[in-house]
Formats: sequence, structure tokens, C-alpha cells
Amino acid sequence: MTTPGFDNEKYLKDQSTHITHRIAQFGGKLYLEFGGKLFDDYHAARVLPGFEPDSKIRMLTQLSDQVEVVVAINAGDIEKNKVRGDLGITYDADVLRLIDAFRSMGLYVGSVVITFFQGQPGAIAFQERLENLGVKVYRHYPIPGYPHNVPLIVSEEGYGKNDFIETTHPLVVVTAPGPGSGKMAVCLSQLYHEHQRGVKAGYAKFETFPIWNLPLDHPVNLAYEAATADLNDVNMIDPFHMAAYGIATVNYNRDVEVFPVLSAMFETIMGESPYKSPTDMGVNMVGSCIVDDEVVRRAARQEILRRYYDALCERRQGKGRDETVFKLELLMKKAQVDASHRPVIGQALKVAQETGLPVVTIELPDGKIVRGRTTDLMGPSAGALLNALKALAGIQRKTHLISREAIVPIQHVKVDHLGSANPRLHSDEVLIALAISATTNPVAAQALDQLPRLRDCQAHATVILPPNDAAVYKKLGVQVTCEPQYETKKLYHR
Repeated sequence: MTTPGFDNEKYLKDQSTHITHRIAQFGGKLYLEFGGKLFDDYHAARVLPGFEPDSKIRMLTQLSDQVEVVVAINAGDIEKNKVRGDLGITYDADVLRLIDAFRSMGLYVGSVVITFFQGQPGAIAFQERLENLGVKVYRHYPIPGYPHNVPLIVSEEGYGKNDFIETTHPLVVVTAPGPGSGKMAVCLSQLYHEHQRGVKAGYAKFETFPIWNLPLDHPVNLAYEAATADLNDVNMIDPFHMAAYGIATVNYNRDVEVFPVLSAMFETIMGESPYKSPTDMGVNMVGSCIVDDEVVRRAARQEILRRYYDALCERRQGKGRDETVFKLELLMKKAQVDASHRPVIGQALKVAQETGLPVVTIELPDGKIVRGRTTDLMGPSAGALLNALKALAGIQRKTHLISREAIVPIQHVKVDHLGSANPRLHSDEVLIALAISATTNPVAAQALDQLPRLRDCQAHATVILPPNDAAVYKKLGVQVTCEPQYETKKLYHR
């Protein structure tokens, strides 16, 4: 079990209270732009040990009687079938997933708004599909000169052209499948329409990172830069907050750059801006819930290293850029971290050099490192998993949990019937075989019971893992990095 550095229960309580106060500040109606992931925020869980991945949605359920969710999606993203990299599904499919997930948590989803609508056929078809499912759909349109042409934006020819989204709850959470969906513009458009109708309403922003009340170069804030290195986001001291209050707080470049325009919009819509800085707009209590700074520093440094190796592999696969790698190298220097801070790397490379074979190493909670290498029966990822489970259960490493006689028929089906060129078992196949073995073998059952203890373990592979192995490690919560090279010299890799 990872040592906690974050008080999750305090966070749930403090964050809910802070949002309630912000609603009251604006007379009972607040549009809350929700950045980052509402569900499964594993980045926050990794850099803030103790933070639960579903903390943000749990926080909202504490306010469920006040919450209404509006999901925004960019019409252009629908048209080009944009895919979420982490889930492998299109943005429009993710809208349906999000609605189901919110409803399963007892939260009311009021509508979907299609932003940047210009008559795209895919967007029209998606709207028809949603309406056939009983979901209200609204359209918002691109505005020439956005966000700098404030007189046009805040007028009948700007926000005034957008559909007014009918809402019934005091807290309207505006979320989206991914960045570039126009969440902020939706919130500001609604403020315009509400004030045109004589309704008092406000806007606030919920972003977990960067953490405004941690130092600029704190590893947790540097880890956020690492996570967004491909977007070229940069953490910076909020100059507006410093000028207004004489206090140094951390924000990021895009919010700082757009704040003067936002402030002008607020003044045009509301008569005056309720905020003196981008930091003022946020409702983020994460920093005050860190209970062990050294623990989160260590975790954040590991995250920066993982992001670096991910970028190396993406570049090797033709999906990443040199600039991203260079930025991550700079962040590693700022955080004073290198490969030596990740013991599984050195151990994996050492064994690979000795054997000449691909190797995967896993560091267990007690610091012990186990390894798996390529054999005629299974790949290194599968072997490392079995050896880790044996070690956690106190089973001798040479003990066979799955008999060769059980594995060979599986290989026969893979090669002769399913057309696989690789007879070796992957991680998912080995775990299924282990589960079957556990029905008759108590020792195998003992090993299988250790699966939950793999969560938060660190791992390293000397080659880029096949997608199914990488997916199994991710589902188990094993935090794996890979060397940026393939097992073979082929040009095509599945």
C-alpha cells in the first residue's frame, strides 16, 4: 500500500463547501466549467497518493440535489471522428458514456450542447440520435474574432445567436469529452443570456492542476506540465493576482493570457468583473489537503519520469514530436530526477543485457524487484506478473502455477485457429489460465488473490509492450514504462 500524502475525505468536504459558497456569492446560480477528468483521474491519483480517481465525481454527488450537468462537444470533433486516446472511443461515443455514467451516480444530465456548429452533417446526425434517445440538444456557433472582439462577442450577433440552454438547478456543471470543446464559451454565453433575462448568475472554473498554492517548481506542478507537454502548457506566476493582492500564486499560460479578455466580457455582461485574477476564478482546494509533502514530491517525480518514457515511445512509434521529448527533459532537470530514481529501469536493462532477451521488471510494495523474460511459453510481461504474484503470496519462484500441459493447447488455438504469429501467452491470457488453474490448485488461488496488491507498483519493460499487455498492466494499476524500441526490427508492429 502506497503511503498516503493526500487526505481525500478532507478534500471531498472542503471542495463541496467551497463550491456551495461560490454559488451563494452569485445569488444562487453558478456555471462551473469542469476541466480535466471527472471520472478516473489517474494522473491526480498517481501524483497525490491518497487521492481517489473518482474523487471529483464523488464530490459532485454530495451536491447532487443542486447539480445539473451540461455536456459540450465540438461539432468539428464529431465530423472528423476524433478519438479519446485513453479510451479509444470517439468523442460522440464518449458523450453517451458520460451521460450514462452521470446518471448511474444519481446526477441529472440536462442537455448536450454542440459547439462550433456550422451545419456539419455528422453533428446534425448526432443531434438527431441524441434527441431520439430523449436528450435535449442545443447549438452554439463560432463567433468571428473570438475571444478578442469583445463588442461583437457580447452582443446579439455573438453570444446572442447561440441557443439559450434551459437549466433548472443552481449548480450547472459544464464538462466535455476532451479539450477544445468550448466549455468556457458555453458558460459565458449562458451568463450573457441569463443577464439578458434579468437572472443573476456567475461563473467559476474547476481545474485540479496546476495547484495554485504550491510553489511554481513544486514537482506536482511540474508533473502537470509533463502531462500537457504536447500542448505546450506552461505554469507561471499569476501576474494579476500578484498585482491585486501581493501574493504569488500559480496558474498556467492560457488562463493568464485570456484573462484580460474574460474580464472585459464580465464587465460588459455584468457591469463589473467579479474576479481580479485567473486564480480568483478557480475553486480548487487540492493544495490544502496535502498531508505529506515529501510523499507527493516523490510520486510526482515518478510521474515526470513516466511521461518522459511515454514520450520517447510515442516518438519511436511516429505519434510524438522531438519538442515534447525536449520539454520533458527540461522538466526532469527542474525536478532533479533521472532514471536512477526509478530502480526498475536499471534492473530491467541489466537482466536484458545478461540474457539478450526482452525483460519486464516489477517493484513490489516492499521494494523487492521481480522480473520476467521471454520464454517459449509466455512473454516477459506475463512472466513478470506471475513472478510478482508468487512473491506477494510467499510462493517459491520455481513453483509452477500453470502446468505446461495447460498452456500448450492455448498456444495451439492461438496459432492454428486464431492466426497469431506469436504462440507465447500475453498477460491477459496468463491471468485467465491462472484463474482456471486456481479452481483445482490452492497455491494458484493464493497467487490470484494477490492481484489487488499490484496496484501502484512500478514496472519497466526493455521493449515497447504490445497493446494487450499494456492494457492489462493499466487495469491492474501497475505503472509501467518502456524503452523506446521494439522486440523485432520489422517495420510494421501491431
